[in-house]
Formats: sequence, structure tokens, C-alpha cells
Amino acid sequence: MAKGLDELGYEVVSTGGSAGAVEAAGVPVCRVEELTGFPEMLDGRVKTLHPGVHGGILARRDLPNHMAALDEHGIALIDLVVVNLYPFRATVTAAEAPSYEMAVENIDIGGPAMIRAAAKNHAHVTVVVDPGDYAEVLGALREGGDAGPPAELRRRLAWKAFQHCATYDSTVAEWLWRQIGGGAPAPEQSVPMRLAAGLRYGENPHQPAAAYLDASLAEVGRGGIATAVQHHGKEMSYNNYLDGDAAYGAVCDFPEPTCVVVKHTNPCGVASRPDLLEAYRLAVRADPISAFGGIVAFNREVDEALAGEIREFRSPTDGETRMFYEIVVAPGYTPEGLAKLKGKSKTLRILEAAPRAPSGRSLRQVAGGWLQQEADSLAPEDIEFTVVSEKQPTAEQLEDLQFAWRCVKHVKSNAITVAKDMRLLGMGSGQPNRVKSVEIALEKASEDVKGAVLASDAFFPFSWGDSVEKACAAGVAAIAHPGGSLRDADAVACCNQYGVALVTTGVRHFRH
Repeated sequence: MAKGLDELGYEVVSTGGSAGAVEAAGVPVCRVEELTGFPEMLDGRVKTLHPGVHGGILARRDLPNHMAALDEHGIALIDLVVVNLYPFRATVTAAEAPSYEMAVENIDIGGPAMIRAAAKNHAHVTVVVDPGDYAEVLGALREGGDAGPPAELRRRLAWKAFQHCATYDSTVAEWLWRQIGGGAPAPEQSVPMRLAAGLRYGENPHQPAAAYLDASLAEVGRGGIATAVQHHGKEMSYNNYLDGDAAYGAVCDFPEPTCVVVKHTNPCGVASRPDLLEAYRLAVRADPISAFGGIVAFNREVDEALAGEIREFRSPTDGETRMFYEIVVAPGYTPEGLAKLKGKSKTLRILEAAPRAPSGRSLRQVAGGWLQQEADSLAPEDIEFTVVSEKQPTAEQLEDLQFAWRCVKHVKSNAITVAKDMRLLGMGSGQPNRVKSVEIALEKASEDVKGAVLASDAFFPFSWGDSVEKACAAGVAAIAHPGGSLRDADAVACCNQYGVALVTTGVRHFRH
């Protein structure tokens, strides 16, 4: 950039290390202290905070009194401001955490002040904060001559400058609140976002949409669907992001090799097996009709054998129709596996994403505001499954109850899951009453419900002639629910009468 400006006849003024780098590149440079007549001081904290700099930036060329004031004080006009801010974000996210004092010293003061001054006076001054804009600005300077870049470009660069400072300040504020907030919600906060992609439309074709990356410190290195690498297929849609997030968030919650199939953000198939290929087959068979056109997620690398099975697998409903999916997402692919999977369809979106189990801050918009909570990261290993019935669950049933409990956490409330042998047999989701969710889950499980286990995301308000008895009568062998209902005793009595094991978790897993 400095070389290009020098070739165009601009005098380059710079500070400290930047001036040294420009000189090393063979470009004549005027150090800022020569411009201001005042040395850098306070270990570089004060360099450009001087009328000799800000007067030259902020002066309106169309106001005679402004120009006269510059002449009176011997201040030269500054037509172009190029700033690279101190690397605060890189400093505080380094592998080795910096000291508090080092982090504070990396908060830029003079840089944002110059950026804001130049952006405010964009009618006369060009401001550049992104090296990606250097070529365009140099080209505009060449074409514009003394007039400089066109007004439209200066306005766009001014917007970019203010947004750049806003993101920078948000990062500083977020870091500082971490030091002093004690985990409490910040009285004010802003979340910097960066456009990842313009989307064709939102949930429906008449809704404009876009996808953004969360640039806050809380998201550094967290992985997830938004930062996934797309290896193949059509561009992602709004609904693809939602479904992909639901599928990958669910599968990453399982410690064992697992496949999760999602349709409309609800898991319709889940299976854990040492052999990931077998887990895939079982997950699809749980509900092949729903799986068709769904999202398939894995928490282990996809190899050539698994990719071949995904590519050729036929629907269990007729044994002929090749299964169609919108997305396959996994933490990695072997080269052979990726090549094989690409051959399934030109449109299949193949995503590779860093694993991310539910964790960290969760934000959700409501009309006129936002809701913040910690993600539901509680796992079965963190919960005590307390047997409250006469019947004791077997070791295998207890393992299945933990599996079903992990599954139900990812199903929309009211949520019911039926499982056996570490695979989902049926689920009921999103029903206004729990009885209907139970009925749907039992219907999907069909004859396999005999000896299976059932998990409910919340307690059963009623039991006799209701959810609990329906499950017991269908042949469920063990049930898990949070407990806490005024009629918990009815659930215990009902299970005792049918010889069904009942455990409570003391934890609810609502998902709205």
C-alpha cells in the first residue's frame, strides 16, 4: 500500500514500528513526530493524539474557516488514513493467555481515534481498515486523480471503518467483562458478526436471509456448523443451517461412535455402535420415511466403506429407493471416503466441522429483545438415575435409559424417546400434550417397543390412563423422567403394577 501511494505522489506519514517497516520497503516516510513537532511518549501510548494529526483529518475542505484555522496553525491536510489496529483479539486468544497488563497494553487508542475521525469526514477523507481494500483504493486513486476515490466508495469505507471499530470495542468490552463480571450477565453487550453468506431465502422463498459468523471471543475455537468447510454440493440454505446445527449438535453430544439423522431439527434416527457403518444403518431404519431428505451426522471420520454405504443405501421401506439426503456432516473424511461420497449426488452438501457438543452461551431472538442462557450441556454421566420403583432396571436397561435420555434432550418438547440396544426406535416431538408425544413414539417403535425403554424430557403430570400407563401397557420395560410432579406417586404405583422399572433424574430437558 505504501509503495502504491508513493508512486502516486503521496507523502506517507507513519508511527513507530510501521514507519520502520515502510522505510525497510524502500518508501520514503515522514515520522509522525516530525508532523506534530511532539515526540511519542508514555511508551507509545501517545503518538497521534495531536491537533497536527486530527486537525488535518477532520478539517472540512468546503469551509473557509476550517482551512484558515489550518493555515494559522501550520497544519497540513491529510487525505487518506490507513490503520491496522493493535492485535487485541489475537493477543487475548493466544494459546498462552496474556497477563492482564499485556492485554490492556494491546488496546489501541490512537488508531480508533484516527479511524473514527477519517470516517466522520468521509466527504473529504478516505479511510482504509482492511488490507483487502488496498488494491481497490489504489485503483480508485489512480483513476480519480486529485479528486480522489468516488464518494460512493468513501461512504462504504466509512461504514466499514465504524463497524471495524465497533467490533474491536465489542471484543475489548467482552474480554474486560470476563475479568470483572464474575459470570453475571453483562449490563450491556454487543455481539460482533461477520457475513458468511447471502442466502437465497429464509425459511420460505418470500423471506430474505443471510448467514453470519459470530466473531465474539466466546466462539473462538468452538467449532460447529457455522464454521464448517463445505466440500461439495449446493449452497447452504437457511433451513440447512438450522437442521445441520441440530444434527451436529446432537451427534457431538454422544461419546460413542454415533450417527444421528435429523428432519426439521428433530432427531428421527440415532444409533451408537463401535462400527459407525452399522450405526448409520440402524439410525436410518428407525424412521426411513422421515430420514429421506434429512441430515445425516457422524461424530467420527467417514471412511470409504461408510461413504459407499451412504451412497448406495436403499430405503428399508421398499428396498429399492436410494436414500436421498440434504447434508452429510462429520468431523473429517478420508480422501477415499470424500471422493466416494461426492459421487452420490451433485447437490449433496458434504460438510466438515470441528466437533461441538452443547456448551457455552446461547442467544435467541424474541420480538424486541434477546434471551441468553447457557447451553444445555448436562450429560447422563452428570446425572444420578434414582430407581423409585420396586422393579430394578438391568444394567443393559440402565445403559439404554441413559442413551434415551441423551436423545430426548435434542427433541423438541413435549419430547418422548423410545430406545433399545443403544438405538432410537421412535420419538414423539413438539406436541402440546405429553400423551400425544408418547403415543407417537410408541407407534413409531411398533413391535420393537417390547422390552425397550422410554425417556421423557419433563415429568408426567398424570399416569393412570395417561402417558405412563400407555407406555407400560405397550410393553416398555423401563422409564426415565425428571420427577417432581404432585402425582409422582401415581407413576410409581402404575409402574409397580405393570412390573416396569421407573427412574427419576431430577433434571428436565425442555427444548423449545
